[in-house]
Amino acid sequence: MDIRKLQRIIVDALEDVKAQDIKVYNTGAQSDLFDRVIIASGTSNRQTKALAWRVAQQVKAAGGEILAIEGEATGEWVLVDAGDAVVHIMQPAIRSYYRLEELWGERPVRMKLGAASVRSAAKTPL
Repeated sequence: MDIRKLQRIIVDALEDVKAQDIKVYNTGAQSDLFDRVIIASGTSNRQTKALAWRVAQQVKAAGGEILAIEGEATGEWVLVDAGDAVVHIMQPAIRSYYRLEELWGERPVRMKLGAASVRSAAKTPL
């Protein structure tokens, strides 16, 4: 699957479950293992687990593969490995402690957020 398509599917899935502060980093030059790191916040254990479940569900529905999901037991930091993209879903306190954004670069990939809600609104009759 094209990395831009995979990235869009993941971001849309995160937005569907109201993830906060979504950041996408192009890591192709830093790692041969994956091309994107996507970091998002969830406000509770329940939400981080729901975000991870939604990402996995949407990637699989689009024909992609989920290689692993880690951290669901506690829900403080859930990692979803979608092959070319790795998704870190963290509660705000954990995210500010580990500061993964500093590891992957200061400039996230520019992308239009909110595309899922725009598409949903367009499908809903008035």
